[in-house]
Amino acid sequence: MNASGSRDLGERFRAAREARGLTLSEVAEQIRIRSVYLAAIEDEHWNAIGAPVYARGFMRTYARFLGMDPEEAVAEFNRRQDVSTAATAQDVAQAPRQRTRPSGALIWVAGLVAVVLIAFVVYNEVAMRAQQSPGPVADATATTDGAASATPDLPTPTPVPALGGANSLALVLSAPSWLRVTVDGSVSMEGTFPAGTSKTFHGKNAQVRIGNAGGVEVFVDGKDRGKLGASGDVVEYNFTL
Repeated sequence: MNASGSRDLGERFRAAREARGLTLSEVAEQIRIRSVYLAAIEDEHWNAIGAPVYARGFMRTYARFLGMDPEEAVAEFNRRQDVSTAATAQDVAQAPRQRTRPSGALIWVAGLVAVVLIAFVVYNEVAMRAQQSPGPVADATATTDGAASATPDLPTPTPVPALGGANSLALVLSAPSWLRVTVDGSVSMEGTFPAGTSKTFHGKNAQVRIGNAGGVEVFVDGKDRGKLGASGDVVEYNFTL
């Protein structure tokens, strides 16, 4: 635990989750963070998560999912970490100086764990912000016959999939997202997919569960239904095709 009053931050996370009637396991499945780390945030067992940079990344994702202000939660965490660090530094200054030399194997394992966790945190942040980045704009210059020609070497926009007309569901990803699509009772697509992914399904009934609603464009029977939520929203919809 941190300094006095530190339970308040974790209790805010727990209260927000319980207000939505969700268990730790249900939240973990939706935001792809292990329930042991979510429990550590609610109990403020920061040592169970690791370095503060990992705790901040998990906290931002969890707060955004619960509808809390992620930056306010991280700022509160930082303030308490500063107090805890100052107290620890004072204890160290008063304690006898002892030096231990860590083994080479321990350093190697710690470095590997740090790289994996940092990569996970960075991926989460990039995924949440990817759809907010403006796309490339092609400049046009007039040719001698008055027609406009696009500036060369610009990326080609991701094409919209063949929508298939009636009895079809099409998904186009502008940002990474976890998806599960069930058509007529059978799971047709499940997993985390990158931006640029597009897929069309045919059937009578389709159930769609999206982990980042702001990054997925939905087309039903050839008609653009737009995005079913904001960046980071987890949504589930049923469509009759």
